[in-house]
Amino acid sequence: MGVSRREFLKLAATGSGAGLALAGSVALGMDPDPVSAKTRQQKWTLEDTKQVPSVCPYCAVGCGQRVSVRDNKIVNIEGNPDSPVSEGNLCPKGAASFQLAVNDRRWTTVRYRAPNSDHWEDRPLDWAMDRIAQLFKQTRDDTFQERTSDGKTLMNTTALFSLGGATIDNEWNYAHSKLMRGLGVVAIENQARI
Repeated sequence: MGVSRREFLKLAATGSGAGLALAGSVALGMDPDPVSAKTRQQKWTLEDTKQVPSVCPYCAVGCGQRVSVRDNKIVNIEGNPDSPVSEGNLCPKGAASFQLAVNDRRWTTVRYRAPNSDHWEDRPLDWAMDRIAQLFKQTRDDTFQERTSDGKTLMNTTALFSLGGATIDNEWNYAHSKLMRGLGVVAIENQARI
């Protein structure tokens, strides 16, 4: 049974929902008989996953996320309805954060260009962390001032600056600032809003 465009529009205009659904399904080549429908069992995407609460890494709002993990791999990231900050809502960047975490194009190494070099090299992340620690300590040792010129105790360096991320929570900020102050860093900004 074929339905012309004109008949389809007449059915739609008269508000005959059942007639419209029947005509539309027949016109699209679907058989409305439920017996002939083919079904198959599908596994739910989040079946057998562990739900881990997290915070969106993009801005200072701190929207709650729920990360679904199976076999130590992230399989989904969505808004966390239990979050008092966002109540399950995410902006487009937060909603796309799964692509940040799980992406075959994501770099797993660090790009490094040595001084006076004309090309970049791939280095492992562990190497980069060790290099940062080495340069931090070297700069601190070279610029550390124990006393002022008139003999007062100073114990600091002004050659280093610490800038924390926007989504660092209070506990991490406390530990981070204690570490920086213990190393003598004076300029500390946490940029935290959570």
